[in-house]
Amino acid sequence: MRNASTEQGKTGGMVVGLDIGGSKIMAAAAYPDGAIVHRLLKATPERLLPGLELLKRMVRELTGDAKCLAIGAAIGGPLNWQQGIVSPLHQPQWRKVPLKEIMEDAFGCPFYVDVDTNVAALGEYHFGKETASRLVYLTISTGMGGGFLIDGKIYRGAGGSHPEVGHQSIPFRCTHPERVICECGATDCLEALVSGNGIRRIYRKPAEQLTEAEWQEVGYNLGQGLRNISVMYAPEVIVLGGGVSVGAGERLLMPARRVLQNTVHLVPIPEVRLSRLGYDTALRGAISLALLGNDNI
Repeated sequence: MRNASTEQGKTGGMVVGLDIGGSKIMAAAAYPDGAIVHRLLKATPERLLPGLELLKRMVRELTGDAKCLAIGAAIGGPLNWQQGIVSPLHQPQWRKVPLKEIMEDAFGCPFYVDVDTNVAALGEYHFGKETASRLVYLTISTGMGGGFLIDGKIYRGAGGSHPEVGHQSIPFRCTHPERVICECGATDCLEALVSGNGIRRIYRKPAEQLTEAEWQEVGYNLGQGLRNISVMYAPEVIVLGGGVSVGAGERLLMPARRVLQNTVHLVPIPEVRLSRLGYDTALRGAISLALLGNDNI
């Protein structure tokens, strides 16, 4: 960890990272140098109150008798990262939840939360041995989103808003265009074509069962999205994580890279690779968020 607080190191306490997903919650306690000492994995309750109680139990179990110095959390958007109010799209019963207030009241320590893709980008930067000054992290899982770091700091839009790269419109190829339906209500969204939910809707099966021809189609569509990101952000590296990306690997990345090679001419073509942290990227990022706080990222 690049900037762990020396003051925290004197206390003997621990920080906690939470990766709050629609189907599971990953949590870990770490020392102030970022080293993980305890981990937990639980299914995410559908209802809000059981979900909040589970988060508290997990933090208590992870820290035990040690002082909890700070908590960092990754969760789906939309959210207000400054006030810590969350409404994750894929958790329908979590709406306008004052998560920061709830957790700080329960544990008496700072609580920081951000969109999961921003947090995952931090994990890649601080723990994935990434040196790029312009880094885009994309997660392709149940849904799709991204985070953009400039010299290790999160790029934010107007009013602190989170850019939604998964909801860009692309010229797509699809054998079943009538099945391309995005949960945001707009048309032709990249997320509707390459995410786990989108793949199930279009191909009537999970991503792991796609044929090579179907992966070529999904990879082409992803490449069109990466083309837009490349020419607008001009990143050095685009890192892909999430279950769909990690599971598919080169079957997804090769056709996407081919689109970049054929279409990007005015800016340097970025390196496109899988996350070095695998499924731990957002969890590691949540630990860095707990150690650094929102003001430093």
